[in-house]
Amino acid sequence: MADEIGLDLVEIAPEANPPVCKIMDFGKYKYQEAQKAREARQNQTHIVVKEVRMTPKIENHDYETKRSAVEKFLKGGDKVKITMKFRGREQTRPELGFKLLQRLAEDVKEIAFVEFAPKQEGRQMTMVLGPTKKKTEAVAEQKAARAAKEKAAEEAAAQ
Repeated sequence: MADEIGLDLVEIAPEANPPVCKIMDFGKYKYQEAQKAREARQNQTHIVVKEVRMTPKIENHDYETKRSAVEKFLKGGDKVKITMKFRGREQTRPELGFKLLQRLAEDVKEIAFVEFAPKQEGRQMTMVLGPTKKKTEAVAEQKAARAAKEKAAEEAAAQ
């Protein structure tokens, strides 16, 4: 029957009694499955864990620079791992690093939440912050802001 129509006979469930077969265009079916898989891959979001390293004896300006980098990563929808490195005698005062990590978490609390609380492992203490907005929302927001900026630039050039 399949040959008469010019289609393929595809075995669907070989374990069934009797086996189940379907008459279809197998090439077209494979193409449609590949299209669905490609579409699903395009809609996936890849969450990246960015890392920021600092020491307990960080100066205010350097701290602000690191904080702004953390904010940029979080606004982009990525997770951020903050690593506090202890060198020499700094290891005897881990509470200084803990306070600094808590301060950073407090500074970015409107755009992030603490996913993993500060935890000391040997000579370093780590904390992971997650964004409050999903990556897809953040990317859409960035595209909208970029489009508005381009539109404003075009209007300014037209005048």
